[in-house]
Amino acid sequence: MDTAGSVLTKTKVQPQTQFNGKKKHVGILSGSFNPIHMGHLMIAEQVYEQLDLDKILFIPDKVPPHRGISRYIPKVSVDDRINMVKFAIRDNPHFQLDMTDIDLGGVSYTYETIKALKERHPDTEYYLIVGYDMVENLPKWSHIEELVKEVHFVGVCRKGFEKKFDYPILWVNTPVIEISSTVIRKRVKEGKSLKYYVPDDVAWYIKDRGIYKK
Repeated sequence: MDTAGSVLTKTKVQPQTQFNGKKKHVGILSGSFNPIHMGHLMIAEQVYEQLDLDKILFIPDKVPPHRGISRYIPKVSVDDRINMVKFAIRDNPHFQLDMTDIDLGGVSYTYETIKALKERHPDTEYYLIVGYDMVENLPKWSHIEELVKEVHFVGVCRKGFEKKFDYPILWVNTPVIEISSTVIRKRVKEGKSLKYYVPDDVAWYIKDRGIYKK
């Protein structure tokens, strides 16, 4: 199952270990969600479906480790980012907001997040969703050698673009959606529509709060 470069499609993932025979299988999509958009939702839904998971957790970063000191990312409040996630996922019963990184505080490191989750839920196998570009940077992640023993890495990419890396990756093929938070912020600043870029409720929230205008 954990052969590097393998592609799983609608296959029930078997747990690495057993816990009273009641292991749960939960996906994780973390990030700044500044803002959350249709690309995030499509990826999460595809991973949920193809790996036959129980649910997907959306975990907003408190302070992203790679963006904590950036002067170029708009300073949107944590509450606004959380509320946008709530609006985006509220009509999907197998999507859930998780506040682990927010509660931990400080810079959000994945190793600390997974450790906290597993301490609270030892009956759960976690599947960390990472983009194609992020997979290539795994060797630079904090505590990566320990992390690969604690969580399944799920790489998302277009079919035919799977690669083998030093770490075991479960590849999930997803439709190509050329949407980014950067593009969305730029469209808001230019007064352009966000239709089909973000859920309607998220677009309304951004407009109502005046987010990204400056």
